[in-house]
Formats: sequence, structure tokens, C-alpha cells
Amino acid sequence: MTDTTRFMDAALEEARQAAARGEVPIGAVVVLDGKIVAAAGNRTRELNDVTAHAEIQAIRQAAASVGGERLTGADLYVTLEPCTMCAAAISFARIRRLYYGAEDPKGGAVDNGVRFYASPTCHHVPDVYSGLAEQEAADILRDFFAGKR
Repeated sequence: MTDTTRFMDAALEEARQAAARGEVPIGAVVVLDGKIVAAAGNRTRELNDVTAHAEIQAIRQAAASVGGERLTGADLYVTLEPCTMCAAAISFARIRRLYYGAEDPKGGAVDNGVRFYASPTCHHVPDVYSGLAEQEAADILRDFFAGKR
């Protein structure tokens, strides 16, 4: 198993835990120097906080862990293409690489929607790798929403 697979598997597990809490199942992990320094799933309902997306939660944990708001050299693994808010937070945190699973044609802002990193106002653009465990990430979301209907 490659490190990339291992880190995405950790993000998928965070997504499953989010689903078990009744949250939209999205998970994220921040990796620095080959180690997971933060892991989180969505907590918007639990915290009554629209900003409590998995990416934001993981970035907050990682920043606390390193003692600063810049996560230069860190990589973020997330199960779904980040929205505009999360794409901006990734940029502001100076995340080095973004790996994501499933595309989000409706709410994504990296390869869909506003394509935040292509904006001239974007100060930092991470290297982006999409499609990691794409089918599994999409299945977790699809199964969650099928159960709600």
C-alpha cells in the first residue's frame, strides 16, 4: 500500500465516521513530513457551524499542532472536491498539495464551479491531484443520501 493510498483511506474512514454521526460524509486528513497531523470529518450539524467542513476542521487541528496558521509543506487528502470556502482556506494555509476523491459538479470549486485556483486573486495554488479512491468516496456519499430518502 502506498502512502497516498494509506492517507486517502484515513480520509475515507473520517467520512464514514461523519456519516455515523449523521453528518454529510466527507473526511479529510493533513499530512506533514509523512505523518498524519490532523484528521476530521464534517461537523456542521453537531457544532451548528456552517464552516465546520472536514477540510476546515483538519486545517484548524493541523495549525494548532504546528503552532501557526501556515501549513507550508503539508498535504491535504479529502474525499470530495472542496467548495469555495475550503479551497480558499487551503490556499490561505499554504497547503502544498491537495488530493481529493470524488468530483463535486454542484458545489466543487477546484475543477468545477468557480475554479478558485485559476482566479487571479488566488495567492497560493496547491498542486492538485483528483480522482483518488473516487468511486469509494462517491459510493459513501451516494449511500448516505439514499438512506435519507
